[in-house]
Amino acid sequence: MIAEAGLAALWLAAALAALQFVLAISGLRGGGEATLPAVRPVAIAQGVLTALAFVILILLFLQVDLSVALVAANDHSAKPWLYKFAGTWGNHEGSMLMWVTILAIAGGAVALFERRLDERTLIATLGAQAAIALGFYAFLLFASNPFARLDPAPAEGAGLNPLLQDPGLAFHPPTLYLGYVGLSVAFSFAVGALVTRNVGATFARAMRPWVLGAWIFLTLGITAGSYWAYYELGWGGWWFWDPVENASLMPWLAATALLHSVTVLATRDGLRAWTVMLAVVAFSMSMVGTFLVRSGILTSVHSFAVDPRRGAFILALLAIYIGGALLLFGLRIGTVKEGSQFNAVSREGALVVNNLLLSAILGIVLIGTLYPLGAEAVTGEKLSVGPPYFDAAAGPIALLLMVVMAAGPLLRWRRDELRPLLGRLALPILLTVLALAAVVLLAPGIRILPLLGLVVAAGVGAASLAPLWKRNLRRTPMFTYGMVISHLGIAVSLGGMASESAFTKETLVAARIGETHRVGPFALRLDGVEPVAGPNWTAVQAHLTVTRGDRAAFVIRPEARMFWTPPTETSEAAITTVADGQLYAVVGKTDGEGRWQLRLWWKPFVTLIWAGGAMIALGGLLSLVGRVRRERRSDQQRLAWS
Repeated sequence: MIAEAGLAALWLAAALAALQFVLAISGLRGGGEATLPAVRPVAIAQGVLTALAFVILILLFLQVDLSVALVAANDHSAKPWLYKFAGTWGNHEGSMLMWVTILAIAGGAVALFERRLDERTLIATLGAQAAIALGFYAFLLFASNPFARLDPAPAEGAGLNPLLQDPGLAFHPPTLYLGYVGLSVAFSFAVGALVTRNVGATFARAMRPWVLGAWIFLTLGITAGSYWAYYELGWGGWWFWDPVENASLMPWLAATALLHSVTVLATRDGLRAWTVMLAVVAFSMSMVGTFLVRSGILTSVHSFAVDPRRGAFILALLAIYIGGALLLFGLRIGTVKEGSQFNAVSREGALVVNNLLLSAILGIVLIGTLYPLGAEAVTGEKLSVGPPYFDAAAGPIALLLMVVMAAGPLLRWRRDELRPLLGRLALPILLTVLALAAVVLLAPGIRILPLLGLVVAAGVGAASLAPLWKRNLRRTPMFTYGMVISHLGIAVSLGGMASESAFTKETLVAARIGETHRVGPFALRLDGVEPVAGPNWTAVQAHLTVTRGDRAAFVIRPEARMFWTPPTETSEAAITTVADGQLYAVVGKTDGEGRWQLRLWWKPFVTLIWAGGAMIALGGLLSLVGRVRRERRSDQQRLAWS
């Protein structure tokens, strides 16, 4: 009966979402004073019930209850417990239940903690959140029931996709979904503010923590997912412009633009209409990503669903929510008063340029992702849009964005002059010129984009530290440190990307036992290949002795694995991290003549990509904590004076 209890909790949560929506409409029509005390507990109870349903599904996976169809299709008694646990969301229905659970808990958190908005705007916000939840409850209950029974129950489960049997599954999807749902809350705030015509600094200050939190989690999720694919798929790359990779990148780009815009609105009361529009766009990108992954129109290791009817359901939800929000925006934007004015040469002006460039990159990625799908639907021919398009189209704009990002924090609010700005940028400009000279001298054959990437990374890294110059570091606000660390992290990641692109060495050989082959500064000798076994797989494991100059030798052991639940072949790369990069080795099949396929890479400074991603997220966290602390102190001071 435990599965039925989970389903009942889900139905009750859906009923409460409907009640929350009705109460919100009633409150907006009647003034709202008597409605808010009723809406808050309903939203909280909805979150509790949905969380209960999700916990029950986790228990079903841990117990390997094969009478539940979802468990039978994605679980197996021989799996390690971690993959039974994480396998709860390593499938379509379970991941959607996690999506809805985070959404419901977030709505409950808004109801429980938000005290800055006026009652009517908060009621409208909770009503919008309930409307979003209702659509996804309907999707779960009518198209993707995670608690459906299977009669008769099989003797054993089919098992989890072996590519997902990795600790990354326990971290990557939850962080991405927390980011997606944070953007849904920002969307609800924007809808609430439009409904009540209350777009201003107070609304922005209420929305900003959710945008910042979503951005942090999206950054972590994309960074972790990139490294997971890098070591798990055995292809040697960290980003392939896969459509589902793009599905997570597009919300991040929109969230980055929204984060800067909402900061201007919260602190300087500017960019009101633009902020609301970006909130709608950011959630739209989350919905587009959900549609791509679950529509069945993509074949990818990232995608879950293969049923086009589910895709049509999500497409209908996207049309209702985003179409409705855009209609509301069109009807109400004329009532939104113009915010504070500022000069083009100002920090606000730089943030506007930042947003425009981010929007341009977002458009490039969106077109490159959706155009092949549309072309195939019309002509029946499959098209491939890959790295050459994205690198050539988005790369130069991204580099220009880095330049604007370097200058932006050094500009004054409202009004500034170019000559003083150039004085503040003198040292970063000097370091950029020196970096250009060094790269040209040391790597004369380097391609233009990696060259510009390395040079811009040096300049941005220096400029990111400039806001700390001549300041009392002890009295510098925490959110300023957060901005500095995030911008420095972008420079670090950019340097890693450019280095990996410019200096990677690859060797593909068919090696006999005892042969030595070189890649970059390393010599690798194949000493042997032997069979090994894991809890639910067998493998052939190569033993490679590695030397580099006169340093001590060490052994690496790449594997080619065969999982039997379900039967799948995978490559387990052997990756050795050293101070200046990573050695990456993959073993393939034998040719029957005693030779084994080996793919070897030397990737200088590739680890900077993920180190920079971690720095970006850390900077966001410091900014979030700093902003929350400042606003709490301000609230306490207002209470003390009142």
